[in-house]
Amino acid sequence: QVQLLESGGGLVQPGGSLRLSCAVSGFRLDVLSIGWFRQAPGKEREWVSCIISRGSMVYGDSVKGRFTISRDNGKNTVYLQMNSLKTEDTAVYYCAAEARGSSCVFGRADGMDYWGKGTLVTVSS
Repeated sequence: QVQLLESGGGLVQPGGSLRLSCAVSGFRLDVLSIGWFRQAPGKEREWVSCIISRGSMVYGDSVKGRFTISRDNGKNTVYLQMNSLKTEDTAVYYCAAEARGSSCVFGRADGMDYWGKGTLVTVSS
């Protein structure tokens, strides 16, 4: 059973930065694809980024050039570095794991196998 635990959320001013972490247990990180999704109040869940098992990274258009996904296989942890934050980035951020398939790289939340409970990011002055 794969378990994911997000951390690093908080309150930040517009233009600021945060780094989210997703600690993965129960499975080797290098055989999983890990995605970040977010959900703002009253909105649909939105795909943010994915790092596939072989290491390639993809991003949603709304975060491209501002967010960077990375992983540390030794620590079994995936990171999301968020720079130049905007008020519209305010959301609960979830990490999710996919053992096999292409849901992560295409941003399909319903195809992900395991989910964390989320961490809240608030961008406000």
